[in-house]
Amino acid sequence: MSAPASTAKYFFWGLNAVLGLVFLVELAAPGCAREWDVAIIVLAALASVAALARQLPLQNVLPAAALAAGVGGLAQALSANPSFSLPFGPIVFTSAAGTRIFDTIPWTVPLLWVIAIFNGRGLARLMLRPWRKVTNYGFWLIGLTVVLATFFEVTLEPYAWHVKHFWLWQPTRLAVTWQGVSLLNFLTWPFVVLLILVFASPLLIRKQPGNPSAPDIHPLLVWLGALALFAVGAARLKQWGPVGVDAGLGIITATFAVRGMRW
Repeated sequence: MSAPASTAKYFFWGLNAVLGLVFLVELAAPGCAREWDVAIIVLAALASVAALARQLPLQNVLPAAALAAGVGGLAQALSANPSFSLPFGPIVFTSAAGTRIFDTIPWTVPLLWVIAIFNGRGLARLMLRPWRKVTNYGFWLIGLTVVLATFFEVTLEPYAWHVKHFWLWQPTRLAVTWQGVSLLNFLTWPFVVLLILVFASPLLIRKQPGNPSAPDIHPLLVWLGALALFAVGAARLKQWGPVGVDAGLGIITATFAVRGMRW
């Protein structure tokens, strides 16, 4: 193993070890200082980028991450603008998630888009391994990534709003809500994710010839870790609806991911 490859390997595992430590602190004490909240978002985003960089050139992974963060962050900023409030609906960000960029959104919010899309796509690849040679595999991968990234948002919202108070949602004309979040948010999230994937997917295609790479379990671990964190936070507030959704989604996705890994 060359020196650069060895350094990258140690960096990857060291980064994930720190992420695991911060995760345990958050799991044991969800009311810990704001710095721990920021740390776990940053570390999870970095680990997601580093995991994908083990399969693809960094010059491909970084622009894809910038697209996810930039487009997703812009959409959130437009929603935070009181005179616009679209595409997700009126939202007010607090200082709990970090300093706000141009007095609009916390700088950590675009990183959540990287976490959702990169790990959603990685999990989708695991689940679709039995069908990776079919003609329309790329379209199925994009579609399942959109679904999983949207599910991530569904599970994130009760935790981010009610447990961590990262933001506050304002009421809309749509009477249907999920934990106080307007249905508009969950209807428009898939379209923004799809827009990001349309431009980012060409960067994330493995172009080297040869056998497919071994299944990468890292996205599944990040996914399950996030769901566990969200479920524990909701349970402490006795919000059993989100706990059930987190648990059910974790079981279903893990089952299909493990099945795909064994294929």
